[in-house]
Amino acid sequence: MKKGIILAMFFLVGNVIFSQKMMTRSGEIKFEASMPAFEEIAGTNSTVSCILDEATGDFVALALIKAFKFKSPLMEEHFNENYMESSKFPKSTFKGKISNFDAKKLSSKPSEFDLEGDLTIHGETKKIKTKISLSLNAGKISAKSLILVKPQDYNIEIPNLVKGKIAENAKVSINFVLEAK
Repeated sequence: MKKGIILAMFFLVGNVIFSQKMMTRSGEIKFEASMPAFEEIAGTNSTVSCILDEATGDFVALALIKAFKFKSPLMEEHFNENYMESSKFPKSTFKGKISNFDAKKLSSKPSEFDLEGDLTIHGETKKIKTKISLSLNAGKISAKSLILVKPQDYNIEIPNLVKGKIAENAKVSINFVLEAK
């Protein structure tokens, strides 16, 4: 009986020691949906949370929609009230996995990996696949990626009056610096 408890404790402690989670609460997401010759449509959110499990390559992120900031307060209001309906859909999430991830092989030189998972925006969840660039500097993992998002895929309605002024694919770029917590 004691051997069983000691063995269970060994596996539990070993799992905690060797499975390190890297995280941030100040990750940055920028989105840009501008069209040439029209007003810039771009927002930045610098309070995104993200966790990377070094042992499994699991990668999750959460962004509060109202945290996106724009140059124009009116554009920010339209984004939250008319398009993203942030009072009804207050957050966006990504839950996925980095393929063939091996934390021991990271260096200061960026390495590219496949990132697959479920992206939830505006209450709609879609599977996505993209590339993610990872590098290791001073014990912190830098993660950068670009995702193209079609608003209609997430039931975000763009009025006909402004359809020609908004890009069909919004560019969503992430920039996270993850550290052990």
